[in-house]
Amino acid sequence: MLLHLLAALAAVVLLGRFLGYLFRGVGQPPVIGEVVAGILLGPSLLGYVWPDAYAFILPASVAPSLNLVSQLGVVLYMFLVGVELDTSVFRSQLRATVMIALTGIAVPFALGAGLATTLFPRLSPSGVSRSHFVLFLGIAMSITAFPVLARILADRGITRTSLGRLALTCAAVADVIAWCLLALVVGIVQRSGGGGLLTAVLTFAFITGMFAIVRPFVVRLLRRGEDREPDRGVIAITLAAVLLSALATEAIGIHAIFGAFLLGAVIPHDSRLARALEQRIEHLVTILLLPGFFAFAGMRTQIGLLTSVDAWLTCASLIVVATAGKLGGTLLAARMVGHDWRHATGLGILMNTRGLMELIVLNVGLDLGIISPALFTMMVIMALVTTMATTPALLAVFPASARERERIAEARATR
Repeated sequence: MLLHLLAALAAVVLLGRFLGYLFRGVGQPPVIGEVVAGILLGPSLLGYVWPDAYAFILPASVAPSLNLVSQLGVVLYMFLVGVELDTSVFRSQLRATVMIALTGIAVPFALGAGLATTLFPRLSPSGVSRSHFVLFLGIAMSITAFPVLARILADRGITRTSLGRLALTCAAVADVIAWCLLALVVGIVQRSGGGGLLTAVLTFAFITGMFAIVRPFVVRLLRRGEDREPDRGVIAITLAAVLLSALATEAIGIHAIFGAFLLGAVIPHDSRLARALEQRIEHLVTILLLPGFFAFAGMRTQIGLLTSVDAWLTCASLIVVATAGKLGGTLLAARMVGHDWRHATGLGILMNTRGLMELIVLNVGLDLGIISPALFTMMVIMALVTTMATTPALLAVFPASARERERIAEARATR
């Protein structure tokens, strides 16, 4: 197993970096190349054109080991996402931000839930309830990939513009709300009846305790040691706390990733500890451990399952509904709070970015048996298409001249 695991990780790391470089060359975020690498090494391509190589790199027997590596990678990645989250931005333009974020969740949720009712008879696994299927698909349609969005804004040089700041703030608020809703849905799915209610209560208590008790305690500790760099002992204690927080949410009945994300969110993003964590473990997680997740997701993405015209039409309908819900809902809310058409459209395009976060959600759904392998594959394609559409669509709405005017106006406003 170790031989196959090392071969799988080496293959997906090297191919992912190569494809990431190619995708960056055409204006796409490198994570797209890494996701595509996982799919190409799976049954969709390598298993089809070269079965012997696929059987060596990703045999079925390696799946449990690869799953453990991928789960650890995702837990640490979600912790880093929480660390990078600037919770102070929630206080600026709070009313408009919350309205845009909530509408950007409610509209795609409603459209996704409506589509789920029609897909349930054909694409739901046997034994899953209609309500669980509808709730999960609605949440899956509502996700925005906050880290990928941040990197797209940085690549385009508009992070510090009014549009960039608003997009990051709305995405952060929307993702926090969406992940909390997903945590509740997962708890309800795993425990029916009173168990589901208990899980919801415990989840709410855990979230409240993290921000009302743990965050002030962490802030006080970090202020005392702000004059010196965190040593190995501090990093070790922090990583142990990540694992314990993940363990707590797993024990509650939701997923370990939520505990890791919440612990990251209570650490001030501009503290020395946050910078040290990003410098010391980010590359290990994103370059080595996270590709294990891409390889595992690639094993589960079976494009060969979409053999009929009806299946591809269903996939296309998922893309259309996801885009209409996220882009349309955000655009509508942005117009209602006073933004012009260009900024509202640009914000909707940015919020339609899904990327890696969508894959994490989909793997949770597949692990719980809420969605079928065929629907999982369709949703992976939807995540790739909506993410790849972000940069060209944004450049069409905000060409170089418009972005330069934005930067000049922002510079004048800050003088």
